[in-house]
Formats: sequence, structure tokens, C-alpha cells
Amino acid sequence: MVEGGSLMAGTAPGALRTASLEMPRAGGGRPGRRRGLGEAAIELFLRMNGWVAVMLIALIFVFLFKEGVQALFSIPLSDFLGTTVTDYRGNPKVVRMWQPVSELPKYSLLPLVCGSFLVAFPATLIAGLFGVAGGIYLAELASTRTRETLKPFIELLAGIPTVVIGFLALATLGSVLQGLLGTTYRLNAFLGALGVSLVIVPVITSLTEDALRAVPDELRVAAYGLGATRAQMIARVTVPAAVSGIAAALILGMGRALGETMIVLMATGNAALITLNVFSSVRTMTATIAAELGAVAQGGEQYQALFLVGSLLFTLTFTMNLIAELVLERMRRRLTL
Repeated sequence: MVEGGSLMAGTAPGALRTASLEMPRAGGGRPGRRRGLGEAAIELFLRMNGWVAVMLIALIFVFLFKEGVQALFSIPLSDFLGTTVTDYRGNPKVVRMWQPVSELPKYSLLPLVCGSFLVAFPATLIAGLFGVAGGIYLAELASTRTRETLKPFIELLAGIPTVVIGFLALATLGSVLQGLLGTTYRLNAFLGALGVSLVIVPVITSLTEDALRAVPDELRVAAYGLGATRAQMIARVTVPAAVSGIAAALILGMGRALGETMIVLMATGNAALITLNVFSSVRTMTATIAAELGAVAQGGEQYQALFLVGSLLFTLTFTMNLIAELVLERMRRRLTL
């Protein structure tokens, strides 16, 4: 018993050490397998979300074009450019108007396209001026504490409901602007552009900052090593290196401006005119869809024409977003070489 006990006492530590070494191996496989299964499930979930997003975009394409293409069969293609009418003398003339409820319906898309870009271009210029400047300040000049304080406030502009901005422009800003500039129309394209610019400033600022911060620090160090000041380094090194990303930010901002609805519906005057006067009342594609789609007979000519307008708008914004993404990808490849 003593010997057996001493033998067991002598061998117990070795057995315990062996058990202590083997137990983690035996139990370690299960957490590893569980971790592997969990990661596989998360990867599958994310992959499915990506494919669902692609499928939803494809379904939007199919739905819009399925309804919009029918307008090409019920309405002559030339009517989407202009409608031939006779004047009081009996002479034929081509009018380019969007007037689907008149005795002779007119479905010219030119006033709507012109109005959309007459709002989007000035809005992109105004927002680009402040957005690019803000992005340069946040990326190159501001301290970390200042950046972390200012950036959330800038991004809060994107969270303001657009109907609030539209109401502000309609009720207050329109009269102020007319008093300052003496415009003929209180509600005009420039007023709508001012409201839309508030929405796209955060987009341009954030993307500009990301593009500048993606520039390698080696370029900044090299510029300082050559004796450049901070202003020279920004103007001649970082901004030229990030110009593709800044251009993509402006393109994305313009796509956002083209897709804005409530601000342009409330602030542009909704007059379907072909004009280059930024202080004239205009009507955009988005405002036309929002104002008319709920009051038309389903399946009628006007219903189909509105879906054609939506198809054109979707194609324009999708193309601009695609171009911006290609430009950003080109910038990423160039900066990683």
C-alpha cells in the first residue's frame, strides 16, 4: 500500500502534466470549429446581402424600364423632343413643353432635363466650393480634436429632412433672395440650387477628406524635405495627387443633386421651361414625378411617360455614380503603386 501509494504519488504529477497538456488540445478544437462555423456564417450572410443589393438594383431597372418602354409604343418618339402644333394663323410649329393634360398632350423631356441640370450644376458648384475647402481643412490643417468636433456637425447637414430645407427656402429664403438680387421670379432654379447645396456639402466634404487622407505621407515628407511650406505642399502635392478622388466627390454630389425631390419641388417654381437663366422658374424630373404620379390613371399615356422620365433619371444618376466609382478605383490603384 505504501509502495503503491508512493508509486501513485510519484506518477501523479506526470499524469497531471500530461492531462494538463492534452486537455486544451481536446477542448481547443471545439471553439476553433465553432469559430470557423461562425465566420463562415457571417461571410455567407454578408455575401447574400451583397447579392441582394445587386438584385434589388436589377429589379428597379426592370420595373422602371418595363413601364417606361411602353411609352415609346403609345407616344411617338419625336414627341419626347417636341410636339408639332398649329398657331392661330394655321402655320405648323414645334413646341417643346411638358403639358400632358392639355387638349393636345405634350411630352417633351427637354424642359425637365434642362431644369434638372440648371439646378444641379449651380448646386454642385456652390457645394463644391465649400465642400472641397472643408475637406482640405479637415484633412490637412485641422488638429485631431478639431476634426473630430467639426466633422459630425458637417455630416449633420445630411440628416436634416429635405422638406425642412425646402420649406425654409419657400417661406423665407425666396423673399430674401428676391429682395437682394431683384429677381423676377421669387421661386427659381438658383433658390433650389442653394437648398440642394446644403444637402450635398457633407458628401463632397467627406469624400474629399478621404481622398486627401489616402495620399501617402511620404509625399508630404518629401515636399517638406524640399523646403515647401504647408500651403505649397497642399496646392502642389496632396491636392494634385487626390484630384481623381475630389473629382469623384463632385460627380457623386451632382448625382445626389439630380436625385433631390422635395427641395426642388418647393423652391424652383415648377415651370417647365427651356432656359439657361438660373433665376428663372424651372421644373425638374424628380419634381414632375412627385407632383403628377399620384394623380394619373394607372397604365395611361401620362403614367407611362412619367415612368420613362424615371428611367431616364435613374440611368443618369446610375451612370454618374458608376463613373465616380471608376475614378475612385483609378485613384486607389495609382496611390498604391
